Amino acid sequence: MLLALDVGNTNVTIGLFDGASLTHHWRLRTVHEQTADEWGILLLNLFRMSGLEPARIEGMIVSSVVPVLDSTLATTAQRYFRTQALFVSPDLDTGMRILYDNPREVGADRVVNAVAAFHKYGGPCVVVDLGTAITFDAVSASGDYMGGVICPGIGISISGLFAKTARLPMVDFREPEKLIGSNTVGSIQSGLYYGMIGMIDGVLERLIQEMGTHTKAVATGGQASLIVPASRYLRLLDEDLTLEGLRLIWERSRSWGKN
Repeated sequence: MLLALDVGNTNVTIGLFDGASLTHHWRLRTVHEQTADEWGILLLNLFRMSGLEPARIEGMIVSSVVPVLDSTLATTAQRYFRTQALFVSPDLDTGMRILYDNPREVGADRVVNAVAAFHKYGGPCVVVDLGTAITFDAVSASGDYMGGVICPGIGISISGLFAKTARLPMVDFREPEKLIGSNTVGSIQSGLYYGMIGMIDGVLERLIQEMGTHTKAVATGGQASLIVPASRYLRLLDEDLTLEGLRLIWERSRSWGKN
């Protein structure tokens, strides 16, 4: 079995693959101070609660945008699963050409998403990942990573509005009951919800104009299921896209290792 971890700034998404099948997945908070032993105990407890045998883990692959956790997770892999963790990096052959001016600036999760989206849906395509930041990653018809757009995420927008105003309350992100809010909470929720959709659709409209009308738009990330139903351009929702990309890169790496 393959253990796949997508380490983001806010959450860590964990997936367990049996062959090509994603059999289990969990989402945890990203805690920078967590030690290798704490990670090991946490993962072992998750396995035991699901009736899984840790000895079945054959490998571990990590996509991380939190460098401080990389060495910690590498130690966890060695100490608790007797394996070397494979980290997605610019030096790893993912099978996708990176056309960024400096490929080392591209977040590992963005490359992983692009690999999975092209494999599953073909190109040209755009991946919209609604995480701490909202990223738009463009993949050409021939499968090259072209670059993208980075915008503030939903959580950042909510926190910023609350922190920079004296009287506006913190609210949950959700679809409002009506467009025109009749109270402060409803007004904020409407502004956040329709403002985010307007921003996402506005960026996608320009990307599709540039990349061609056959461009597919794929949504992933924690808030994607709330956005897709109201979007004019997002038709594909794939909440496990990053984990699937990690599996594909792992399989490619293992195949190269056998050659």
